[in-house]
Amino acid sequence: MTATRIQSEALRSRIMTADQAAALIPNHATIGMSGFTGAGYPKLVPAALARRIEALHAQGEDFKVSVWTGASTAPELDGALAKVDGIEMRLPYQSDPVCRERINAGRMEYIDIHLSHVAQYVWFGFLGKLNVAVVEVAAIKADGSLVASSSVGNNKTWLDQADMVILEVNSAFDLRLEGMHDVYYGTHLPPHRLPIPLITVSDRIGETTLRCDPRKIVAIIETNQPDRNIHFAPPDEVSQAIAGHIIEFLEHEIAKGRMPEPLLPFQSGVGNVANAVMAGLQKGRFEGLTAFTEVLQDGMLDLLRTGKMVHASATALSLSKAGQAEFLDNLEYYRSRIVLRPQEISNHPELVRRLGIIAMNGMIEADIYGNVNSTHIAGTSIMNGIGGSGDFARNAFLSFFMTPSVAKGGAISCIVPMVNHVDHTEHDVQVIVTEQGIADLRGLSPKHRARLVIDNCAHPGFRPALHEYYERALRESPGKHTPHLIAEALTFMRGRGIAG
Repeated sequence: MTATRIQSEALRSRIMTADQAAALIPNHATIGMSGFTGAGYPKLVPAALARRIEALHAQGEDFKVSVWTGASTAPELDGALAKVDGIEMRLPYQSDPVCRERINAGRMEYIDIHLSHVAQYVWFGFLGKLNVAVVEVAAIKADGSLVASSSVGNNKTWLDQADMVILEVNSAFDLRLEGMHDVYYGTHLPPHRLPIPLITVSDRIGETTLRCDPRKIVAIIETNQPDRNIHFAPPDEVSQAIAGHIIEFLEHEIAKGRMPEPLLPFQSGVGNVANAVMAGLQKGRFEGLTAFTEVLQDGMLDLLRTGKMVHASATALSLSKAGQAEFLDNLEYYRSRIVLRPQEISNHPELVRRLGIIAMNGMIEADIYGNVNSTHIAGTSIMNGIGGSGDFARNAFLSFFMTPSVAKGGAISCIVPMVNHVDHTEHDVQVIVTEQGIADLRGLSPKHRARLVIDNCAHPGFRPALHEYYERALRESPGKHTPHLIAEALTFMRGRGIAG
């Protein structure tokens, strides 16, 4: 492997192996790792650090680190370190099954926070000192600036705040990515904050590369490994039905004069349902679409390819193998239509509100009054995390929460009397959607919301039990504003709404 991706001659002397770099990381260090939903994460140093930790543990030595990222990463990072019990604390979001097992077993601490809060909490000093940054880049330019890879995430903050920096320079990324990133350095700490000068989705307000003080760079590792591509199943009947309800609702909003046309910018969570909505938009009549989102998936890429969508702003590219091939084959085309920003901009609440985002996010369950659980199973076991859904839900012009009406082959209702964990309160949830239908909760009191959610969103097999619960609560609850029979709600949840 040549050093052509490292154009700064002064930094070439710091090239070393991943094992040598991992040896520089001290015990109990807090490490800021690059990566966002399996895009742009370091490929070699985490595995080397895991090998080092495993060897030290075998010798009876305690060695653990805390890991901060942009969002979820990949098994080569989260999974590798979790398998050797090498992570003592993790934030802000994870989706790795080994991490999940360790967290729920009490063997790993986990802080689940809004993605827009991470960078500013670090700058405010709320989370303590960042010791090391391990960041993947596509190239180091002659002036020492860094060309980001397939995600930006929190890399700007990690590079600024860490005491020492380890860079993985990955030649698997096409150098034509340079110019697609927009890294804004205009943020300041209160009371000196200034308005962010972003007016439209396509605006560029920052720099095309990342900055880093070269004196902090202690190691550079050359790699040539692509991101782990995400597999998306074709839209099934349920996800297509959910997508159909959303598109029909948007048509209704336009007819009522509550939604402009062309539509406002979209934000879409990760997953097959989100891709199904994009596929529905592909077939629909809407033109001139835009996106202001966290992750650009295959569905949005398809909309950009056909010209249905004209601009997309995100912090990461999270594509399938086919999507990655399409992106690379037509990279020059997409360069003028996609911009990748730090997540403190992509998820910024003020921008979400001012741009008027249409937000679409998944959930585990919703209750009849509109509270949403998007993170926990049975109230105490974490699934993944809140991610950016809260950044968008509270501030969006229009916010959808989507789920199939049932889970586990129909044995479990995803519409319940009372959610067993609240991530999004009834005050932040506007529209609930399942394959059964849609419940527009705007302007409704709790009692009106309850009947609408049961009738429109619950599976027919669970509606009688939910109606019975609600009517009994209405009669017997001490308070009549949000009627509940706590003991019966808990019984329903413990049984998970078994039909019949």
